[in-house]
Amino acid sequence: MKEIKIFEQAMHEDNEFFRTHRINLTLFTAYRQQKYTENKLIDFSEVIWEEDIEPISDFLKAKGITDFTISSTFSSLIQTLAGFEKHGYRMNGLTEVNANYTDFTTGKKKIVPAIRMKLN
Repeated sequence: MKEIKIFEQAMHEDNEFFRTHRINLTLFTAYRQQKYTENKLIDFSEVIWEEDIEPISDFLKAKGITDFTISSTFSSLIQTLAGFEKHGYRMNGLTEVNANYTDFTTGKKKIVPAIRMKLN
């Protein structure tokens, strides 16, 4: 897991800090969940809004992050994948990630399928 200092700082700040530093909440939430799930890559398990794609892509590129996953099964997933492709991130197969919830039958984090995205 790559540590992102501005996000680490944001975890201890108020809403004004997010506005001042233009922190994308969708990306920040995925980063925070990555710490909990202990996945190697940032995983988007929640909806990614169309207006989030460009700021997420730009931020990840600026931080040298070339790979992430999407495990969310939201209904506009195809449009989201197409949006990321316009910004250079393409599907790079399927993988499995730890979900941010516990599988009640095993007592461990649930393993779920995810699409691996890679910067080309």
